[in-house]
Amino acid sequence: MKRTLFAFFIILTAALAACAGAKAPDQGLTTIRLPMGYVADPQYAPFYVAVDRGYFAEEGLAIEFDYSFETDGIALVGAGELPLAVVSGEQVILARAQGLPVVYVMQWWQDFPVAIAALAEAGIREPADLAGRNVGVPGFFGASYVGLVGLLSANGMTLDDIDANEIGFNQVESLLTGQSEAVVVYINNEPVQLRERGEAIDIIPVADYADLVANGILTNEKTIAENPQLVQGFINAFMRGLRDTLADPDAAYEISKKFVEGLDAGRKGVLEASLPLWGTEPLGRTDPASWVVTQNVLLEMGLLAEPLPDLDAAYTNEFVENATE
Repeated sequence: MKRTLFAFFIILTAALAACAGAKAPDQGLTTIRLPMGYVADPQYAPFYVAVDRGYFAEEGLAIEFDYSFETDGIALVGAGELPLAVVSGEQVILARAQGLPVVYVMQWWQDFPVAIAALAEAGIREPADLAGRNVGVPGFFGASYVGLVGLLSANGMTLDDIDANEIGFNQVESLLTGQSEAVVVYINNEPVQLRERGEAIDIIPVADYADLVANGILTNEKTIAENPQLVQGFINAFMRGLRDTLADPDAAYEISKKFVEGLDAGRKGVLEASLPLWGTEPLGRTDPASWVVTQNVLLEMGLLAEPLPDLDAAYTNEFVENATE
């Protein structure tokens, strides 16, 4: 089976980047179109809080949320068409291996959010219990796939030890209908849905076994060199929104309703499940050791042909360390 993480070679049109760096007409603000990699969701509450409370505006920025594919954001930032995006750490390594000069400037998610979920009756409570079991994977690409392989590797296992099947993003239905004995999930999403349905489940968090680099903020070398104040202003504002969200998640959820159409109390569990993944102090820092672990997993998977000669150039803590309170 051919397993590819993503194709970097996409056509970058002028239309895709038309609003990058543009001035908001009535406010004199610099507009940043920000690829998010997912749909509008309360897990983006720190961004919504930072916009709603004027933190980005205080830094001279206006944010246009772009809920497009993560790989689109990486390619656009790597080509210098957009200055910033929200991405997962393993994608940064793969992008630099393709020659894209991207740099990870803040680790928002301190714990890798991928996990294995199974109904309690299946008796899958630790990685060894996955041996020989049918495991549903959204696809053989992206953070879910990397997280699964990282979990197996950390426990002396490989994909050959399980029966992995591609199921798309239908983890809840696949589990409840018996199509899969276990599924690869985001710990703040599908487990929340399953518990709200009254299902007793067991969760195996990847972060308990493998310290992989999770979601954070991406820019590129050119932006850092030519417009570091834009990056610093963005990090300043987002850090304030993150701290506010951690301090008062109820208020952050109410603000999120302004940005997520049809949001009701049923999705509050997503935000509540996300908070522990963000809140490790010091906020926003990325650990060099995590990058080594992540690169090793990619090498084992065959997604990376050889180690990056400059892995430490893929990330920096400079902007987080200089962030204003």
